[in-house]
Amino acid sequence: MFTKATLLEAIAGKNRGLLASDQDRQAILMAIANLEDLNPTPRPVEAGDLLDGNWRLIYTTSKALLNLDRFPLYKLGQIYQCIRVKSNSIYNIAEIYGLPFLEGIVSVAAKFEPVSGRRVQVKFERSIVGFQRLIDYKSPDKYIQQIEGGQKFTAIDFSLNSNEQQGWLDITYLDNELRIGRGNEGSVFVLTKA
Repeated sequence: MFTKATLLEAIAGKNRGLLASDQDRQAILMAIANLEDLNPTPRPVEAGDLLDGNWRLIYTTSKALLNLDRFPLYKLGQIYQCIRVKSNSIYNIAEIYGLPFLEGIVSVAAKFEPVSGRRVQVKFERSIVGFQRLIDYKSPDKYIQQIEGGQKFTAIDFSLNSNEQQGWLDITYLDNELRIGRGNEGSVFVLTKA
């Protein structure tokens, strides 16, 4: 019987997928598929109370995210996906660590629109890349408040064309502590409530 514990055990020590071998990936994808069959929330997009909040990425097959770890002298820190159901907003935040005082952040702000009980259309609106100290980054919540307050940052801070920068995400498993999603580029995401 596959359970959340089976999946979490398979993911343990894999550094969000960076250290996963082909054999590990196969076992993890099987555990994910088996857990998706047991999804306790059949229409996750409508379960705003469960969906809302800060989620920490614990595993992904997304090359775009995993490649953030390839910067010379830098290592990928925590990656968050923060969902604000009331404003239909999603904030993807990746913390980058390396040289002292030069810790970085790579983030994207987006809006989402439900298109079914488990799929959301995501339109990316703003990208911010910079040093944590220069933008006064302390935590995802404080950072999101600054973004929602319209703050411009001393960083590479630019608008994205949401008609060109968009995709979809299927939420295939959701409970009060774990969320699994599958994106339009074939990537899988496993997150825990932060």
